[in-house]
Amino acid sequence: MTFTFRALDPLKDGELLHSWVTHPKAAFWMMQDASLVDVERAYMEIAADEHHHALLGLDRYGVPAFLMEYYDPRHRELVGLYEPLPGDVGMHFLTPPTDTPVHGFTRAVITAVMAHLFEDPATERVVVEPDVSNKAVHALNEAVGFVPEREIQKPEKKALLSFCTREQFLAATGVPA
Repeated sequence: MTFTFRALDPLKDGELLHSWVTHPKAAFWMMQDASLVDVERAYMEIAADEHHHALLGLDRYGVPAFLMEYYDPRHRELVGLYEPLPGDVGMHFLTPPTDTPVHGFTRAVITAVMAHLFEDPATERVVVEPDVSNKAVHALNEAVGFVPEREIQKPEKKALLSFCTREQFLAATGVPA
């Protein structure tokens, strides 16, 4: 599967995004009760933030297929919870609900997200902090080279802090970064 990326437009993409983040499948996204305005506002804040970015992953027809966020952990999400190294980039991704699952889709998405992040030569290591109980994403993370370091307590959840270097990604996936 091949994907391309474009910046998320909080107003143009708001309804689509709202349907994704409020779906029961997206419980770990913690926006279950968000209104459309709440979602638009949250993503307008991200769009205005120099340290946090949201992109839509598009399928080969240009149709939005998933959400990707990346951030500078020295300024967002993980401030004070670990000691960031130069070249660290934080990441989140969300695949939408579907009635017709495609085998391997989510793994293809996380692989594309990681390859996209490593296209930037400044990115040395990707850091994630999923909920400790999100076993499905832990397995996906490990499949693309993430190594868990430790559990951390964030304000909204207990998280599993994990890291993936460019070399670990290549070794796990065979995808050159």
